[in-house]
Amino acid sequence: MKNNAYIVFCLLALAWGLTFLFNKTASTLISPMQIVMVRVIMGFLPVLVFAIARKSLHWQHLRYLHHFVIMSLLAATVYYFAFAKGISLLPSSVAGMLSGAIPMFSFIAAAIFLRSEPVNMRSVTGLLFGFAGVLVIAKPWNTGVSGIDLNGVLYVAIGSGCVGLSFVYVRKFLSPLGISPIALCTYQLGLASATLLVITDFNGIGAIFTDWKIATGLFAGLGLLGTGFAFMCYYYLIGKLGAVKTAGVTYIPPVIGLLTGSLILGESVSAIDILATAMILSGVFIIQSGRTPAPVLPTPPTSPDVRAHNLPERA
Repeated sequence: MKNNAYIVFCLLALAWGLTFLFNKTASTLISPMQIVMVRVIMGFLPVLVFAIARKSLHWQHLRYLHHFVIMSLLAATVYYFAFAKGISLLPSSVAGMLSGAIPMFSFIAAAIFLRSEPVNMRSVTGLLFGFAGVLVIAKPWNTGVSGIDLNGVLYVAIGSGCVGLSFVYVRKFLSPLGISPIALCTYQLGLASATLLVITDFNGIGAIFTDWKIATGLFAGLGLLGTGFAFMCYYYLIGKLGAVKTAGVTYIPPVIGLLTGSLILGESVSAIDILATAMILSGVFIIQSGRTPAPVLPTPPTSPDVRAHNLPERA
């Protein structure tokens, strides 16, 4: 069984890592909002089927609808749009590298709003070290034509901030309710799907079908695998390996994003970029090593980028 779990571990890392590639290629044909709509709906379908099969959905959960609406915005609609927009403005390799900083935003939000989160010299050092890596990648001092689009970096930061807030919101308001994680994901993705169907401009969305490879990457890769399948794998690993071991999977997607952008899309990646990515991931590791497990198991929001190492190990 442990061998099967590690196979799933590798599949999950690959599915999350490839989302940057699929986002980038789709952005050449359709808008970021259209990408997000397809991604969320395609991710929602397998999660819904899984939740129904597990009999996780209950009518009495409707009393918490306001919480689900807020989470659908923080952890799906706004977060996914900010990342899709950022990836459309940045090389996918750069977006992938920057995504490694998401746990740092989660730590900041938790440190501000959750008293149980420790803030010590070790965690602050890790935070500063990680953000130094972000600055090296963003190169705000380089404003020339060859520089990184700071608007793209800002969108990625906004998406990361939403993820951090969603983690805090779950810990503070949803975890005490005892609703299963798969049910929460189903409600949030379902509400996000409904929202996106209303606000998305469908004009030109048919362009995605002019290239079957890009269309397959969006519908199957980003939606079914990168969102729906990834969530089911995530919860399987939490149950089989525990949260601490599952946390290791979150260090791999930024590296895969860097490699796919460089090797498949031909994006330029320098030794400095690789060093900066190592700084970000090292900063995250230092932060986590300076934390103590929280007493209540939080339910991760509907995003693969809410890192598993925000969760305490299960017995």
